[in-house]
Order: sequence, then C-alpha cells, then structure tokens
Amino acid sequence: MSGDKAASGTKDQETDTEDLAALAKGGRTNVFGFLLRLAARLPFLFIAGRIYGAEALGRFAYAILVIEFVAQLATLGLKRGLAEQLSRTERPHVHVVWDGLLVSLFASMIGAILLILVPQIMFPNSEINGLDRFLPLVIFTIAGADIALAALAYRYDIASTVRARAIVEPWTISIAAFLFSYYSLRDGLILSYVVSMIAALIASLWPLLKSYGLPWGWRPKPIALAKLARQNMPLAAADAAEWGSRRLDLAILGLFASPAVVGIYYIAQQVASLPQKLKTSFDPILGPVITRNLEAGNMKAIANQVSQVGFWIIAAQAGIALALAIPGEAVMGLVGPNFVGGTGALAFLLAAEAVAATAVVSEAALVYIARHRNLLISLSMLLLQAALSVAFIQICMRMGLPPLFQAAAVAAALMVALGYASVVKAVFLSKLLKAPVNGWRWSLVFAVMAGTAVGYLATYLPEWAELIIGIPMILGSYAWIIWRWGFGPEDRKLFKMNG
Repeated sequence: MSGDKAASGTKDQETDTEDLAALAKGGRTNVFGFLLRLAARLPFLFIAGRIYGAEALGRFAYAILVIEFVAQLATLGLKRGLAEQLSRTERPHVHVVWDGLLVSLFASMIGAILLILVPQIMFPNSEINGLDRFLPLVIFTIAGADIALAALAYRYDIASTVRARAIVEPWTISIAAFLFSYYSLRDGLILSYVVSMIAALIASLWPLLKSYGLPWGWRPKPIALAKLARQNMPLAAADAAEWGSRRLDLAILGLFASPAVVGIYYIAQQVASLPQKLKTSFDPILGPVITRNLEAGNMKAIANQVSQVGFWIIAAQAGIALALAIPGEAVMGLVGPNFVGGTGALAFLLAAEAVAATAVVSEAALVYIARHRNLLISLSMLLLQAALSVAFIQICMRMGLPPLFQAAAVAAALMVALGYASVVKAVFLSKLLKAPVNGWRWSLVFAVMAGTAVGYLATYLPEWAELIIGIPMILGSYAWIIWRWGFGPEDRKLFKMNG
C-alpha cells in the first residue's frame, strides 16, 4: 500500500512538473506576444490621436464598447468553458468545437439584430451615419475567433492566439486606420476596426482547421446545444463581469463627460490594457491545466499553479506599469499634446492592472469550482466600482475640478474595486482548495522601489530620451531585482526554452 502511495505521489509530481512546463511555455509565448502587440498598438494610437482626434475617438470608443460587450456575451463563456467540455467528453473534439461555434452563432445573431434595430445604444451622443447601423455584424467575427482560439489553446497552441491577436489584428487596424483616413475621418476608425476583426477571424479559423480538421459526421444537436448554453450561463456572466470591469469606467464616464474627454480616457485605457493582455492570455493555457487537475482531484497542484502564474503576472505587470506610468506625460504626448491631460488616469489604470492579477488567476480556478459564488463576487465588484465611480465624479464636479479629473476619478474607482476582488477571490479559493493561494512576494516591493528611483531620475531627461532610454532603464533595474531575489528555480523555468 505504501508503495502505491509513493508511486501515486511520484506521478502527481511528474504531472505537476509537466503542467508547470506547459504554463511556462505559454508564458514565454505570451510575453513575446505582448511585445508584438505593443509594437503594433502604438502606431494605431498615434494615428488615431494625431489624425482623427479625441472627439472621433470618443465616438468610436463607445460604439466598440457596446459591440465587444455583446460579443463577450455571445461566446456564452466558452472561451474558458470549452476546455471543460473537451476534457469531459468522449465525442470527437472537432464536433464539440463546432457545437460551440454554432451556439455562439445563434447568440451573436440575437445580439446583432437587437443593436441593428436600436443603433442608438452604440451611438447615444451622435448621429447615425451611413453604415453605422450595420456595425453589429462584426460580432460574429469576434465571438467566432474567440472560440476558435480557445479550442486551439486546449491543445496548448498559444502561438495562434499571439498571431491572431498580437500581429494580425493590431497591425491590420493600424494600417487600415491610416488608409481609411483618406476616405473619411468620420468613419475611418470604425471601418478599420471591422477589417481588423475579419482578418483576426481568418487567422483563427485557419489553424483551427489545420489542428482539428473538418467536422466529418457532425450533426448539430439542438437540445444538447441548449443545455450547453444553459450550463455556461454563470461562466458567461462571470466573463462579462470581468470584461465589464474594464469597460464600466468608460461607460460611466461617457454619461458625464464630453466625447473629447472620453477619447482621451480611451487612449489611456488602451495603453493600460497592453499589460492586461499578459494575464488574460494566460487563461487559455491555465484553463486546460486546471480542468485536468480537477478531474484528478489534485487541489494542491491547482493552488500552486494559480499562485505561480499569479506571481509571474504581478511581476510582469508591475514592471510594465512603472515603465509606462513614470514617463506617463511623454507616453500620452506621443498620441498628441491634447492627450497629456490623461496622464493621471493612465497611472491609476496601470496600477489597477497590477492589483487585478490575483483576482484574474483566482477566477481561472473559481469558474470551474464555484462558478455561481464567483459570479456573485464579480457582480459585487461591479456594483462597488459603479458606486465609487459616480461618487468620485460627483466629488470632482462639486469641487469644480477640470473635466479630465473625472477621467482620473473613474480610473481610481476601478483600482479600488479590483483590489477588493483580488482579496476576496484569493481568500475564497484558498478555502475551497484547502491550500494557500498567494502570488505576492516581498521582492516586488524592493523591485518597485528600484524602478521608481531610476524612473525619477529619467524624468529629468528630454522627452525623447525619457522614452528611448528611461523606459528600458526602469524595466532593467526592476527586472534585475526580481531575477536576483524574487525568482526561484520554478520561476526560472519561464525562461528555459527547453522547459
């Protein structure tokens, strides 16, 4: 009997090592993808700010906010739920994937029809022009690409996600925005967005067909599809709540501020969302690992993996936040002089992304273990964020502060709400797994102190040098402290190319 236990323990250790290697490989790919996304996104922000201006950006931002929210709902939680479906079924996996695509198609159709009939939801403060009414048709491409990439991630193919989301999509929208500016400064941003989503869908479906093949013998099962949609509703709602926490600030700000302020905030949000991709792109690789350990009943391994990935994400995001926030005026000034006033909002948004890391990785496990209670925590976070956002805006208005202070206020409210969610979800998950879940390490404090000191000195440089020299110096000093005193043997697997 003791020999069986020893063999079982050895097998669990080997499985944990393999899972960590898979997570590390996914992490390396995602860091590379982040750098590609950064290189591709900056040209779009520059073009949008310099050529189209803050007001056109504000109109574009609100419309896309609504479109992506409906697309998020249309995936029916399958971005993460698909891994669970695939791990538990005996049906051909390609049939399960196409079931997911079909049910998402129906959900996208309902959402698109609603928005086409009531386009004012997308454009509440501006006229409906030209083909604006038919913008919701792009929902099909967004939802379809998300599910296709989730299916590929189940087979540990993260490279396809990087290719579609970090290369094809951002470079297409940047190039298209420049070209469409010669056609229409009113519609160019929206048209470029449509083109980029179509390109991302093609870049997602092609590797899906290569990996899974055609669905030979597949027959849609309406009852099974309805059951699948119903089972995934809590997961879909949790996804929408997490996504909404990054958009609710913009939605509330749009109710109080002018389109120009919304446009400036949108730029700050886009810059801050770059490090956000580091943690959300871990979801596809973390999901399959968690579901497999759940099937095996290996709860301690899940706690270790969530803590490990949590630390990686916090460490990466804190460094990126320092590098972008300290020279924030220079970063926002790249887009245009009118956008420098959004520096305060940018600082709060970057801090919020670092604070949110623990909540996101904890949720990656909670959606499989306690999806309903996780949803309640997410909804309470949204309510807190909404209440704080309105309260902070009202305080700014009562004090007679400039409109851009309202932008910083909603960003601060987001930071507080995400901090609340991180603490509550980590504690809740620890109790469920009966093992500690904590991605925090004290080495982060010393690394932040070093990066801040170097960044403070960099602010004395000319603006161009602050960006070209200062940002690498901040990242270098921060990374050296983390590598020297923060990383252990398990963490260094993230950088072993044969791991």
